[in-house]
Amino acid sequence: MLVKERFYKYVAYDTQSSEESESFPSTDKQKVLLADLAEEMRSLGMTEVEMDEYGYVMGTIPATAGYENKPVIGFISHVDTSPDMSGKDVHPREIPDYDGSDIALNDELTMRVEEFPELSFFKGHTLIVTDGTTLLGADDKAGVAEIMTAAEWLMSHPEVAHGKIRIGFTPDEEIGRGVDFFNVERFGADFGYTVDGGMEGELEFENFNAASAKFIVKGRNIHPGYAKNKMINAMHVAMEVASMLPPTQRPEHTEGYEGFYHLVGMKGEVELAELTYIVRDHSREKFEEKKEYLTRVEKYMAEKYGEGVVSLALKDQYYNMREMVEPHPEVIDKAKKAMEMAGVVPIVRPIRGGTDGSRLSYMGLPCPNLFAGGMNFHGKFEYCSVQSMERAMQTIINLATLWAE
Repeated sequence: MLVKERFYKYVAYDTQSSEESESFPSTDKQKVLLADLAEEMRSLGMTEVEMDEYGYVMGTIPATAGYENKPVIGFISHVDTSPDMSGKDVHPREIPDYDGSDIALNDELTMRVEEFPELSFFKGHTLIVTDGTTLLGADDKAGVAEIMTAAEWLMSHPEVAHGKIRIGFTPDEEIGRGVDFFNVERFGADFGYTVDGGMEGELEFENFNAASAKFIVKGRNIHPGYAKNKMINAMHVAMEVASMLPPTQRPEHTEGYEGFYHLVGMKGEVELAELTYIVRDHSREKFEEKKEYLTRVEKYMAEKYGEGVVSLALKDQYYNMREMVEPHPEVIDKAKKAMEMAGVVPIVRPIRGGTDGSRLSYMGLPCPNLFAGGMNFHGKFEYCSVQSMERAMQTIINLATLWAE
């Protein structure tokens, strides 16, 4: 099966994860695709295929005879799509030989090159876009399709030398819980690669340090006619909290290694209001400074309004993988070479986000991130290139052979 055909197959599954859920996976519908992936692995002849109680799917492409002692390499992608936008009833549309112009997604919505200049790179490619009502799901079903298509190719070409290869698929990456119960020892790889990047050529072994932050504001509701010096309007206090965070450190004003505070949710009434943020920075020192500033905001508001009016729940999510990957330069060197063999120019840059690989690296599995070919993740302007997906698949195959040398 072609990688494009697999991609179309997988985006038909609604696998959206949920930040509101306390279960794991956060939504049962993710397990539907995960179970089908396990069955597809078995149909390809892969061994040691299993889906555990948490939904993790693992399988093995056995080593070519005589190469059993080579390093075991793992390839990992996640099946869930972002809670930011619906992934149900996705209707992808194909644009062959893209001419570099604006793309009308529907009668009311157009993806303009002026707003998305990266489109110019893909002139001449076959693009897959949304119909403007859902996300596409390239994050990370493009990665899933590439890994599975590479696995099929390797299984059908026993003459190609490679060591043991482990494949893993995870749920809940988009809500920061993707490897909460991932058994690195059971996975059994010496080194791994997540296939979860965007632009063709991306090779990432630096990512944000990440935390979640929630301000909970408890107000006091009094009849507005008699509220003077008595009422505490939780919504107004929440807005005051938001105004204390520096506007220049919002995502829309940052790039490169710059971190941010990102307001991802807000709700409120007079009695109760909540602000939910994600906090990010590549520098561990600046990351800690950002968290410390939030606690100072909490303390200031307590002094102003009284204890218990404003409380902060702060939780670390993952850390920069660079510290864990750099001691193994061969992991990066082979990835660069594998891309070049596939006709891809490697682009080494930090991830302005995170992947399962960042946490896996701290769990003992050095795991940089490879491009998957999707762009504009998490929204209706998401798209991917068929040629980039094919080159990502070839990069995976090349890595399998390079580690056997």
